[in-house]
Amino acid sequence: MIRRAALLALAALALLAGAGQAQAAGYRYWSFWEHDGDRWTYATRGPSTARPDDGDVQGFRFAVSGGSGDAARPRGTAGFASICGGTPAREGSKRVALVLDFGTAADAPSGETPPGRRTACARVSPGATTADALAAVAGPLRYDSHALLCAIAGYPRQGCGERVADGGEGRTGQPAAADPAGGTGTDGGGPSAGLLAGAGLVVVLGGAAVWQARRRGNA
Repeated sequence: MIRRAALLALAALALLAGAGQAQAAGYRYWSFWEHDGDRWTYATRGPSTARPDDGDVQGFRFAVSGGSGDAARPRGTAGFASICGGTPAREGSKRVALVLDFGTAADAPSGETPPGRRTACARVSPGATTADALAAVAGPLRYDSHALLCAIAGYPRQGCGERVADGGEGRTGQPAAADPAGGTGTDGGGPSAGLLAGAGLVVVLGGAAVWQARRRGNA
């Protein structure tokens, strides 16, 4: 009985390892970034809750990645002065510089070609969110039923956070269990959170089986 339970636990560990490998393929989605003057940092809030100040620079990147740890940053070095230099400050409004990186052909959904990278200066009300600024200069936007940002300026035409197999080719058609951008739609964790939690539960159950077998053997 102990040997059987141990084998169960080992099988659970193998499942966990396999799940990690499956997740390595990643998800195709828009990630949200903030620029601190020197580098891009992954946003900890979604664009619908983030409220940038006048002079802030924020970016979006469309790519395939597994989560915030390996997400591709927006390319380019444009700063606030170069993006919003021609938009003077005005009382009762704020200016938000946006960098929009539509990614590479390798990350594009089948049959679609990513538009070129671009920047935009959004003039919005003082209390506006990043989502408001984005809508002002880069519509149409598309969201799913969970408020995950699916498309900017109409790209991509279809899909939203699909799991991608084999290095960017062949979507499984399975949407991310949670916000894969960790802040691109509603606030939440990465796409691997649900899967890893489930695999972890399998490991916990395997360990419990070993403990139960030992308890019976000592009874």
